[in-house]
Amino acid sequence: MRKQKKNTSKPHSEISLQIDEEGLGERIESLPVAPGNYSGLVAANDGIYYSTSSARSLSTFKYFSFKDKKETDIGNFNGYAASADKKKILIKKGSDYFIEDLTGSKIETKNKLDLTDMKVNVNTHAEWKQIFDESWRQMRDYFYDPDMHGVNWKTMHDKYAVLLPFVNHRNDLTYLIGEMIGELNIGHAYVSSGDRPDVERIKMGLLGARFSRDQSGYYKVDFILAGESWDKSLVSPLKSPGVDVKKGNYIISINGNDVKTFANLYQGLIGKADQIIEIMVNNKPTALGARKVIVKPIADESALYYHEWVQNNIKKVSAASGGKIGYLHIPDMGVDGLNQFARYFYPQLDKEALIIDDRGNGGGNVSPMIIERLRREPSLGVMLRNSKTSSLKPDVQVGPKVCLIDQYSASDGDLFPYQFRFHKIGPLIGQRTWGGVVGIRGSLPFIDGGTMTRPEFAHFDAAGTKFIIEGEGVSPDIEVVNDPHQEYIGRDIQLQRAIDELKKKLTGPGQKGVPGIPPFPDKSKN
Repeated sequence: MRKQKKNTSKPHSEISLQIDEEGLGERIESLPVAPGNYSGLVAANDGIYYSTSSARSLSTFKYFSFKDKKETDIGNFNGYAASADKKKILIKKGSDYFIEDLTGSKIETKNKLDLTDMKVNVNTHAEWKQIFDESWRQMRDYFYDPDMHGVNWKTMHDKYAVLLPFVNHRNDLTYLIGEMIGELNIGHAYVSSGDRPDVERIKMGLLGARFSRDQSGYYKVDFILAGESWDKSLVSPLKSPGVDVKKGNYIISINGNDVKTFANLYQGLIGKADQIIEIMVNNKPTALGARKVIVKPIADESALYYHEWVQNNIKKVSAASGGKIGYLHIPDMGVDGLNQFARYFYPQLDKEALIIDDRGNGGGNVSPMIIERLRREPSLGVMLRNSKTSSLKPDVQVGPKVCLIDQYSASDGDLFPYQFRFHKIGPLIGQRTWGGVVGIRGSLPFIDGGTMTRPEFAHFDAAGTKFIIEGEGVSPDIEVVNDPHQEYIGRDIQLQRAIDELKKKLTGPGQKGVPGIPPFPDKSKN
């Protein structure tokens, strides 16, 4: 219960609050609002303001009235701050700011602030000193080891602080902070610059293909990344529906400019990312008979190359094992990695064995979820009329498994193979992992928008006897080192070793894959 007392004996009345802490948890009430993520709570006299979002909707600023118990949509904003008396609100919408009345009803942004002549004078050297000191304090107060790995942290501050007078650019400060926190010898200790000049980037248009120039001066299409036309993030420009360009075709011109006059094909694609362009294509190196094609180049081909690499690995594994062995790659332990795992794991439950590729895993926090799925044991089988196959429940892959690792398996990508081995799921093949598992939660803000991560939580073994992996990594059971050149030309000896190991297991005794459908009961004999 909150008690208010007004003192009217002074020119400006004061309000004092007294909170009855006893039984506070028993006085919590649930508001009749939809489930979602709620943030930015602002308490007013007759209700509360807040932002809410869910997986199916954008963030919305809302008001809940205590009087009529109703929720009202105020608007969709990027940010807001209410005045102390809750009568005015500062709203950020896009890159613009507005000051509007706060009345509990929908807000139409009208009163835009003119910030054209707004100038802020900053003493950068004083600001940089504050950021340096704040970096040191944050690491002191949040680093997982209160003893700072045995480092005299005050001495480290003083050691690097003497260089502060010579800092004359934000990059200098970033370097200095990086050197200081590097004294802790820990992974996940990152610092990035804040207020510094932006460099204008002109995005190159990319066509999702590789080309070669022949003696005619025109460019031959040597290879086209397949992509997936149904996935907007994986559309390969020359494979888009309606774009009829094939391997062996020639690019004759781009937007009416003859490519023979270019120093390089990409001269005609400067600044053309995500823009519609016109190219002339022919099946022979001549402008005579060329046809017009409308294409939308992309800014980044990495997702297409990654998809191509995964598909090629699946084909290699399937071809080498006669379709008995499945393959999946987990790029990270976040949303993308979990989606990639789900996309490829469940369609391959009928495989007799499985390769889980953790190489190049960028980390995250979902490795326990994936390990749980790999450890499932079947409790029953199920069949469907008019289907020739059966499946097991819960969804489980019952055959032998191996895990591929390398020096780029990092963070939760380190923890994954550690758990894989601990639970005896299968052998680890490849190279020792990165070795950084003291985790971070994100950066606290600095005054100029810079960031610094503080390794705050560490992992130790299940027995509680020692910390694990940090600075060491996870070593493979079978060490195989890929030669970079051989890997570039398509010879992946780590993957081949994984195939060989599983083929050995499949020739031995034991259950292989999903069992067949048992005989149907004959009720006529009863």
